[in-house]
Amino acid sequence: MSALIDLSIKASDGTYKNYTISISDTPNNYGQNVTMYERQTKEEREAKQPKKYIGNGKVVWTDGRISKPEAKNDGFPI
Repeated sequence: MSALIDLSIKASDGTYKNYTISISDTPNNYGQNVTMYERQTKEEREAKQPKKYIGNGKVVWTDGRISKPEAKNDGFPI
């Protein structure tokens, strides 16, 4: 099982940059199982355009499970 996390970061000019973080159960050759890249649109994914990678890493602690958080209706999208 792997998990995808969508993340938006606000720049100093007020624009947002959107990223996706992928967490995999199986590590790569360097022991890394986390990858971060710029979020792609549906059209970019369908056109098989290459991802713009930001970096790799690894999970250093877990309670043994990854779960999806409950959605809150506080005015902020999850």
